[in-house]
Amino acid sequence: MLDTSWERRIRSGTLMPDMTVDLHGHSLSSAHARLNQALSSALARDHRILLIITGKPPKLSASSQQSRRGAIRGEIGHWLETSAYADRIASVRQAHPRHGGTGAIYIILRRKK
Repeated sequence: MLDTSWERRIRSGTLMPDMTVDLHGHSLSSAHARLNQALSSALARDHRILLIITGKPPKLSASSQQSRRGAIRGEIGHWLETSAYADRIASVRQAHPRHGGTGAIYIILRRKK
């Protein structure tokens, strides 16, 4: 649970990521590996705020190519829940529009104990 100062910084867009990872355009397996690598690296460097770019969710469309868009966004919650680093994640929030809005998320990591 984040306190009100965190919430205010997220809402206002003043939260500044320590690290940005762009998963947009990767295959699911490549994106998953890159996410785990980023989490490991961030924790090793004592970073607290990661900006993960997933790409915008798909718009409704009948074309089969459109249905593949948004696959990373659909999986990322599961990847984080089952990650070896799940206990180090304090919160996952949608990014402010200046950082990508619905096409990105913030991962806020817990402090080292």
